[in-house]
Amino acid sequence: MRIIFRPWFHLSLKKKYQNILNKYVRRVIRMNDRIKRIKKSVVSVKPEVCTERLRIITESYERYKDEPIIVKRALSLRDILLNMSIYLEDEQLVIGNQASGIRRAPLFPEYSWDWIFKEIDEFEKRPSDVFYVNEENKKIMREILPLWKGKTLKDRVLKTQTKEVLEDKKVGVLGWEGNVTAGEGHIIMNFEKVLKVGFRGIVNEAEDKLSKLDYTDPDDLRKVSFYKAVKIVYSASSEFVERYIDLLEGKIIIEKDEQRKKELKQIKKNCENIEYNPPTTFKSAVQLLWFVQLISQIEANGHSMSMGRVDKYIYPFYKRDIDKGILNRDEAKEYIECFYLKLFTVIKIRPWSHTRFVAGYPTYQNIIIGGKNIDGKSDLNEMSYILLEALGDIKLSEPNFYIRCHEDMPKDFVDLMIKVIKMGFGMPALVNDDVIINSLIDRGVSKEDAYDYSTMGCLEVQVPGKWGYRANGKTKVNVLKIMEIALNGGVDPKSGIKTIEGIPEFTKFTDFDEVYKAYCKAMIYYMRLQVTADNINDIAMEELVPDAFCSGLVEDCIGRGKTIKEGGAVYDMISGALVGGPNVGNSLYALKKAVFEDKLLTLEDVQNAVRSNYEGIEGEKIRLLLQNKIDKYGNDNDEADDMVVKIYKPYIDNIASYKNTRFGRGPIGGMFIPSTVTISSNVPDGAKVGATPDGRKDEEPTAEGVSPMHGTEKNGPTSVINSVSKLETRKMTGGQLLNMRFNPTTVKTKKDEEKFYALIEAFFKKNGWHVQFNMISTDTLIKAQKEPEKYQDLVVRVAGYSALFTSLDKITQDDIISRMEYEL
Repeated sequence: MRIIFRPWFHLSLKKKYQNILNKYVRRVIRMNDRIKRIKKSVVSVKPEVCTERLRIITESYERYKDEPIIVKRALSLRDILLNMSIYLEDEQLVIGNQASGIRRAPLFPEYSWDWIFKEIDEFEKRPSDVFYVNEENKKIMREILPLWKGKTLKDRVLKTQTKEVLEDKKVGVLGWEGNVTAGEGHIIMNFEKVLKVGFRGIVNEAEDKLSKLDYTDPDDLRKVSFYKAVKIVYSASSEFVERYIDLLEGKIIIEKDEQRKKELKQIKKNCENIEYNPPTTFKSAVQLLWFVQLISQIEANGHSMSMGRVDKYIYPFYKRDIDKGILNRDEAKEYIECFYLKLFTVIKIRPWSHTRFVAGYPTYQNIIIGGKNIDGKSDLNEMSYILLEALGDIKLSEPNFYIRCHEDMPKDFVDLMIKVIKMGFGMPALVNDDVIINSLIDRGVSKEDAYDYSTMGCLEVQVPGKWGYRANGKTKVNVLKIMEIALNGGVDPKSGIKTIEGIPEFTKFTDFDEVYKAYCKAMIYYMRLQVTADNINDIAMEELVPDAFCSGLVEDCIGRGKTIKEGGAVYDMISGALVGGPNVGNSLYALKKAVFEDKLLTLEDVQNAVRSNYEGIEGEKIRLLLQNKIDKYGNDNDEADDMVVKIYKPYIDNIASYKNTRFGRGPIGGMFIPSTVTISSNVPDGAKVGATPDGRKDEEPTAEGVSPMHGTEKNGPTSVINSVSKLETRKMTGGQLLNMRFNPTTVKTKKDEEKFYALIEAFFKKNGWHVQFNMISTDTLIKAQKEPEKYQDLVVRVAGYSALFTSLDKITQDDIISRMEYEL
């Protein structure tokens, strides 16, 4: 399908969009005083650890130890919802809390406990993602955590993983432990459904299915526990809301301020409206949206619990209330901004070994707007504008915000999009409808569902409410490490471990084809190891940590009587992310040109220089030759760019032939798909790799996503997008990440904005998947690094997510500072 972007002077603009522009676009930078105060309060909070969930679930698992696992987890979630602390925040209009205080991280010992116990005294000493723990909570943790020894998901996985997978922990190609130290997430539940039927509707559906089971049928018997669990958690969700209604009732009685008393009465009315039933107003719909998002976080701690096309499913409530005259636009926007600030309060704590891959406290709660429908027409509505304006007001790292781009976006919406991007906090990020829709259809997704896709987490995509966990997930594949092993006779030079047999010593290669074959052999080996690790993890997760609440809002789990992990979703395709691909391409191309074609160096020269980390005069001379004399990916050089295409090829061509544990159990797909969504793993993965033939030194970060390696892009942003566009993007169904940084002074005037959007248009015409921008100067970043107290709310784009710059460790900050600062 050909992509055509209209000129800026779009001749077919609809009058309603022009009116919206004239009336509201200026509001993008106006935040009311209430929102300013709430934002200041949540940003200033120091993250802490909360032990309430740890205590409650430990008691619950013992109390219900004889129940089927899914019923045990459902009853435990009920105990948490009915016994955790609840409170109201000053001035907030949307209520509901994750833990005993704002920005406090609950603990999930059923997944793993050992790292928490070991790091108790280290949480507040971390270089980034610091958490504070008071002495009372340290005592509670030390008393309770050891009770979980031998009972956790991680314990099971470590007992069942293969020797090769466990040995790789010493080598560092695969990053799979994030799958077993916390909940999975990486999913979009069916928010549209719960807004239509409410909590009671889900309970009624499960009850109806349960009543029709034939208990003489073994297949039906297997469904009994699931339906009971769904009833338990959705009934408990109503009771959770009821607790807030009771709390509000008491607060209303003692509230002295008449305006706040009025607001509390409205909030109580919102909660009463959704306690059992679907919402009937916009305000109650936003409140239900938040409760569903919140309970999913309390259930399983999964990050990337995303919300999909909020503008599409919340708009009918907005329009109905506007037409009735019971809501105005400013009120709606204020509620959305309160909702965004609640999303920012969600936080999770990870092991330091995992945190290094996802620095900046991210939870990746993704919202997407826009796109086109199956008739090819724009799906924008007035709520799309409000959601985007609210994003520009709040300017925080959550929600992670995306826009579905296509050829018929109205000019006024594009203007608003550019204005928000220029604010410099890395959002909104942009994805290309035509490429993604066709990529999904290629994988077996129906046309109707493909047109309804949403981004999830960083920038991965799935069909909302119909896809299983991890369309792209936590497993990272360090392809630069794979290359290093391939160029060292199958041995990891850092650990000395030999992982692959039959690969020649580096100096024995006689031509470049032998080098490439060795790399492909190593890639296939580790691809198979990734599949093995993921499937063993998945078997354990299915058996030990099923999620009734999340499964209740994913089609067709209730219809099939299966959890997501048993095959209940309509679609189930998962992927890991390939890290360091541009470096591999640059390194192999350097060998091809400098050694085998131009004879500038011998293999011995390169080997000695790399092993010495380019030390000495001769080593530095060789490094500069490899770095500067050999063309690099990102400069629109066909040969150099084609090498990056080739290094991804063995993975792309083979990964879909491997099956996940849901294959043949109901879902369409049941397979693995490729992705280059690296998050911030380019920093710790680079630390595992020695010097490489592209001129990169020992332990330096790799490139992130498919962005060129820092400092190698010499010909400007147009050449970058031309290079990226040559990759097999449509086959990267798990997501393809491009990060770019511009100096804000280059996009100041209207003409500059037109040039900037022309660049975006050109990229998407060339079938680019995704692009995101840091619109911030190097000078500002350096100042923020030196004086963090003055830049507490400075948000930057890290990879597929944004984070508070001052929350990042210095290595990650330096990595962001070192990225090329483009000009138009």
